Amino acid sequence: MAERWEVLLPERIDPSGPASIAEFARCTSMDEYDSRGAALDDIGRYDAVVVRTATIDAGVIDRADRLQVIAKHGSGLDNVDVAAASRRNVVVCNTPGVNARSVAEHAIALLFGVRRNLRTADRHVREGGWERHAFAGRELAGDSLGLMGYGSIARETATIARGIGQQILAYDPHQADEDFPDDVVRVDDLVDLCDRSDAVSIHVPLVEGTRHAISTAELAALGERGVLLNTSRGGIVDEPALVEALEGGVVGGAGLDNFQSEPPDADNPILDRDDVLLTPHVGGVTEQALERMSRRAAANVRTVYEGGLPESTVNGDAIDREVTP
Repeated sequence: MAERWEVLLPERIDPSGPASIAEFARCTSMDEYDSRGAALDDIGRYDAVVVRTATIDAGVIDRADRLQVIAKHGSGLDNVDVAAASRRNVVVCNTPGVNARSVAEHAIALLFGVRRNLRTADRHVREGGWERHAFAGRELAGDSLGLMGYGSIARETATIARGIGQQILAYDPHQADEDFPDDVVRVDDLVDLCDRSDAVSIHVPLVEGTRHAISTAELAALGERGVLLNTSRGGIVDEPALVEALEGGVVGGAGLDNFQSEPPDADNPILDRDDVLLTPHVGGVTEQALERMSRRAAANVRTVYEGGLPESTVNGDAIDREVTP
């Protein structure tokens, strides 16, 4: 068995995960440093890092002489240079699916919020107003919800949408036909998905093939009553194209939990729009999901410590270890 490990943690993490590996790991939070940058400058002393939003790029990895595992607290790995980690034989793993229900509920909450004008209605009442007919909304039952991607989060979103009487369509060229239930209509083109849906919810990672995948043509197909929902990654949506579509009445509204730049710039015109409901990248931030992610990330660290390879390892082909069930 290896000696006691040093593990770097995010500024905020549910304590149950670190507690579960305390017998072999001395855990240090990034908030014990003066800044996140200072914590990453000290990466050379750590055997493992659990990361949420901090950027673990090639420069950080090249300074990490002891590092054996980068365990993502979440699923998206756009903030980790996986290729650089592979060159240094560093395991990169994530926690897919553990926040699926939380993100799915948030996506549907955004859809309810946009369709029922909750942003403007709330402000209206707080300002002393009571013009009920000014905020007539639209029921979700009977509408069609298009899912960009059909992984674990999209499937949970579909489950909730079915319960409120929506028809489900999905676009995911990486899934086999048998992965789609009979009541989910598979669509082979993203523009076609937007054209056939009353709302489209994004559930794909940010990779080269998905960057700005939702742009002018897709928004035009979604139409003047359509709603775009993004609880995935901001770069998937071409934000200037979305602003232009909203200003021109090309699309009906949007619910956004993430942005190309986070937090969005103060002069971002999306901030001034009443037809857009905004949240600060909190789709997966629920008490239950945070505990599950903390425990799973810690379990992945334990697996590498014990000489194995977590099932959720994304660079297993480059690592000389066996997968541990």
